[in-house]
Amino acid sequence: MDGAATGGKILGHPRGLAVLFLTEMWERFSYYGMRALLIFYLTKHFLFADQPAYGIFAAYTSMVYIAPILGGFIADRWLGFRRAVLFGGVLIMLGHFGMAFEGAAATADATGTVTRDLNSLQVMYFSLALIIVGTGLLKANISSIVGSLYDEGDRRRDGGFTIFYMGINIGAALAPLLCGWLGETYGWSYGFGAAGVGMFLGLVVLVLGRGWLEGKGEPPDPAALSRPVFAGLRVSHMVVIGCVLALLPTWLLVQNSHVVGGALGVVGGLVILGVVVYAAMKLEPVARDRLFAILILLPFHSLFWAFFEQTGTSIALFAERGVQLSLFGMTLVPSQIQAINPICIILFAPVIAALWVWLDRYGREPNIPFKFALGLLQIGIGFFMFVIGIHLAADGDKVGFGWLVLGFLFHSTGELCISPVGLSAVTKLSIAKITGLMMGVWFLSNAFANYGAGLIAMTSSIDHMPGEGVSVAQALPVYGSMFMSVGWAAVGSALLLLVLSPFLKRLMHGVR
Repeated sequence: MDGAATGGKILGHPRGLAVLFLTEMWERFSYYGMRALLIFYLTKHFLFADQPAYGIFAAYTSMVYIAPILGGFIADRWLGFRRAVLFGGVLIMLGHFGMAFEGAAATADATGTVTRDLNSLQVMYFSLALIIVGTGLLKANISSIVGSLYDEGDRRRDGGFTIFYMGINIGAALAPLLCGWLGETYGWSYGFGAAGVGMFLGLVVLVLGRGWLEGKGEPPDPAALSRPVFAGLRVSHMVVIGCVLALLPTWLLVQNSHVVGGALGVVGGLVILGVVVYAAMKLEPVARDRLFAILILLPFHSLFWAFFEQTGTSIALFAERGVQLSLFGMTLVPSQIQAINPICIILFAPVIAALWVWLDRYGREPNIPFKFALGLLQIGIGFFMFVIGIHLAADGDKVGFGWLVLGFLFHSTGELCISPVGLSAVTKLSIAKITGLMMGVWFLSNAFANYGAGLIAMTSSIDHMPGEGVSVAQALPVYGSMFMSVGWAAVGSALLLLVLSPFLKRLMHGVR
């Protein structure tokens, strides 16, 4: 990648897209590689019971979605997108390598009392904090650089984001297959270390490919970064110091999930009920109605992702404890099942996109609320597939792997009806001056969803002696009951949204 070269194209797109595609692919490889192992690391290495393990997982994933709101502000105000992505990538890499320091495994005595290596435990918590702060700096800002590669009105923009989205899913598909296999076969440090290597490769691509970005994503005011503040420290130094100091409260919060839940409630109430509603009151009627349409869709969006994010918690442990993980003569390790969703996304995203275009040609493309309802309905059906598999399993036998794949297939097609549609809806229904605010609120709804996912997963907690396995006979009734409840909740939410659809259609004033 010649840093001096400019103006070139690859497949008709700016060459910088290739740099960002590979950077994000490796970052998602690192994120989903670690995420695939986390619940098993907590329950097998540190011997956490199901409920506290779900709580730690929920605190971590919810904070990952809060952090980009602050990371975007830092990039907009001082660092610029590229430097924020670079700094964030370094923190993420350090976090993954910190996770690779597994230390001594926890032990349990005959009474069930668990003894853990507290130093190793705190290293894990601090490593999660590094990944959270790093993801906050990287996640939203790398997408912003993609957008900056195209001029306003450039018809290649949607295609560029589609290519970028494929990079995300390639990384997400490869990560559980490799990191999961390494972690569960050879040791946790190998799996987490592989995730760190992935982020390192992403950083190498970003540094070597800087010239291909052609100056996009640089600081809004480079001179301001060099302005002295005090004691020889410049503005750039203060920003870095501020991010490093943010690690301390993040480190404390990630090990206190109940505090994270309370903070989410307060922040969510202030932002949604305060700032957004106040902003809406100052808009003209059509813009205000469209903004209220977004606010009504928000809880349905959060519900979908709260159900979907069972993948890393309750579904992961269900796969370990109650599913026959054999495929074409090969036996998978439980963490590898998390590759099924991104593989389905890669296969079916073009099909769903073509379907919307074909329906639009005949004036039959569903509106935004109807697509959301379809997504909720499909994720409900996916959970029913798990339930059917559980009921068909003979006494003492595990569920057939095909039922797990079938459930994930419906989850994935449901995701394709909500995820890209939701992001597009925010940009269509918001006016320019508050689009950034509403995207932040959308990310905040993901934080609520991930925390809610932990609470839902806790309903499937199974009491057992630390360090001892859970029998199939003990596991399947618990997961069957929980999956049935989630399935009906998803279907009920879909039906409610269909009832609200005509009202929302009026609020959207022609936006589809």
